[in-house]
Amino acid sequence: MPAAKKAVAKKTVAKKAAPVRRGPATEARAFQRGTRQSPYKMRLVIDQIRGKDVNEALALLTFSKKHAAKQISKTLKSAVANAEQAARATGAALDVDSLYIKLAIINEGPKLKRFMPAAQGRATPIHKRTSHVEIVVSEREGR
Repeated sequence: MPAAKKAVAKKTVAKKAAPVRRGPATEARAFQRGTRQSPYKMRLVIDQIRGKDVNEALALLTFSKKHAAKQISKTLKSAVANAEQAARATGAALDVDSLYIKLAIINEGPKLKRFMPAAQGRATPIHKRTSHVEIVVSEREGR
């Protein structure tokens, strides 16, 4: 009887086919955690560069007056460097000019909670917000 159960178990187990990769799609990501600026202000800048080519986005960030542009620019340069490093490690050819920003998001980081003196001996809470920046760059297909 136990031998029959083993035979049935072997029949029900099926191997899954491996996913098919088409072409050398180079993709790299970079994170910056705990950036000392509120996510709302950072999202105003990141919305301008989402989906653009890397060179165009870097030019836009260079001439932006927003403080968030510096932090996002650093993260974007890191993502490009990570893509170059990954291509060098695998021996794949990578054209940096064909990279674009596939994903760019700002998440909320931990808040620094402080108190400020207020009228009549009270204390009012202050939340100093932080952000997490995530940027994924990928190579455009068909170029």
